Parts: sequence; structure tokens; C-alpha cells
Amino acid sequence: MDKLSLLQQFVVAVEQGGFAAAAKHLGLSPSTLSKSMARLEQHLNIKLFHRSTRQVSLTEAGSRYLISARNIIEELEQCELQLKQSNEEPKGRVKVSLPVSYGRTYVMPSLHRFIKRYPDIQLDLSFNDSYVDIMEQGIDLCVRSGTLEDRRLVARKLSTIDFLICASPGYIENNGYPLTTAQFTEHPWIRFRYRQTGRLHPVLVPDGDIGQPCDPGRQFIVDDGEALADLCAQGLGLTQVPHFIARNWLNNGRIVPIRPYFRSEKYGVYLIYPKREFLPTKVRVLIDFLVAETEAADESAFHTWAEKLSIYSGKK
Repeated sequence: MDKLSLLQQFVVAVEQGGFAAAAKHLGLSPSTLSKSMARLEQHLNIKLFHRSTRQVSLTEAGSRYLISARNIIEELEQCELQLKQSNEEPKGRVKVSLPVSYGRTYVMPSLHRFIKRYPDIQLDLSFNDSYVDIMEQGIDLCVRSGTLEDRRLVARKLSTIDFLICASPGYIENNGYPLTTAQFTEHPWIRFRYRQTGRLHPVLVPDGDIGQPCDPGRQFIVDDGEALADLCAQGLGLTQVPHFIARNWLNNGRIVPIRPYFRSEKYGVYLIYPKREFLPTKVRVLIDFLVAETEAADESAFHTWAEKLSIYSGKK
């Protein structure tokens, strides 16, 4: 007995609404299909169909069996697809959504290596800091910070986020070096506002070994991460900026860290993609590549290069 063939015939019989339509769909005679279903019932020792002269319908046991049969067929098809893909070079279009600053700083510089390694993969990149519905927009892979609440999606942590309190060297020379929580409050701050919610990102200043919320009296508010660092470099005040935005600005000396990094488990950079049994090879190789490149940049889901920063004291 070809059990798989019987399973497939059973599912088609249900989906076509009867043996005659199913037999035509399968290229069999109605009597042949009817005998096959009888053999299946005999093998299972259970009645799957209610039969009448005009139609057939499922018994309660038949309804339960239909669910299992569909799952088995789908799993087999996915397994065959995965095996087929594993023997092929990854190819096709991969639609990717990236946050602007992170994408430019961490992803763009390495993409030429990915394209050289996988020339048959076509990348379709969209840079956007706003919320993206990746299911609705047909996005294969999304890089985002924050938490995931959609059960249709999978989130793999790519990097933690360290927040640095920074200023320009000139600002410290002209305005002094803050030491206490009160002194931090006295300085003007450049703060980040989330576009989607309008919420201000909290400012946490050092108070011993913990971060103390700070509500500065003078502040500039922006909704762009690069603007945080840019205004800070212009000497307009202090800012608390994610390490991935601060990196280039720190490297060229336009801003300096004045307090050790602050880390919260609430914040991280994640690779987000639709939940499915088997991930397409073209998406999987891109995920593996981005993880490897992140580790090469001295970052991971548990640490960043900001841990090794020397803190600027304002003293020569």
C-alpha cells in the first residue's frame, strides 16, 4: 500500500468535495478512487467518510485525520524543497529593511563581500527608521531595535545596544566636566524622540553603579539618530547616543564619551523574519553573513566595542 499516495488522494477528495470531482482532478476513475479510500479506511480500521448517493462528507475521525494528513504532506513538501535548495547556489531577490544609521554604519560597508560571495542573490534594500509590517510588505529580513510582540515573526539578536553620554571636546572645555547628577541636569541635552510614539528616550546619568533618570531643564529634541551626534559635535550640549551611531563620530574625534556605557536588556538590534518551518537558503545565508560581520566588528548579542572605550576626562 502506497500510504503517501492514499493520503494525497484523501486530501484531494475532501478539497474537491466528492469522489467524482477528485477523480477527475487526479486523472483516475471514480471507482478507482472510491476503492482506494475504502482500502485506507480498512487499513486504519476507522470510517473516514459518510457516503450517500449524492455526496460524501467527513466523519469526526475523518476531520481529525484530514488535519494530520495535510500537515504530513506540507512537511514532506517543505523537506523536499529544503533538500533541493541545499544543493543549489542561493539565488533570487531578498527584500531587506534596515534602520538608517545602523544600516549605513554596519551593513553597507560589508555588502560588497556578500555580493561577491553570492552573485545570484539580488538585494532589495529599504532604509527606514519607522515601524515596518514585514508580513504585509513582503519583506524577507528586517533589522530593527526594540522588542518583538508579533508571534508570526522570529527575532534573532544581532547585537546589544550600549548608550554613551557624549559631548564635544570644545563643549567640555567651555562648560566644564559634569561629575554629579545635579551637574548633569544643569547642562543642556540633545534628546531623541521616537517617531512612532512621540515618546522621549529617557536620559540616565551615572549615580554610583546605577543609572539615575535625569530631567534636564534645557533640551533640544530630534527624531533622527545622526542629528543627536551632529548637534553634540557642534557643541550644543550633552547627549545619550547608541554606540552604533556614535562610532564614526568618536573615531573622528568630533565627540567624546564622558561616562561609561549604559546597557539595558530592553534594547538590542535584532534580525527579524517571518516564522516558517524552513527558511529560504537565500535568506539564511544573509543572516549568517550579517552575524559573522557583526562579530568581526567586535560585537555580538552580549557585548560591544563600547566596553573598551577610554572615558574622556576633559583634562590634558
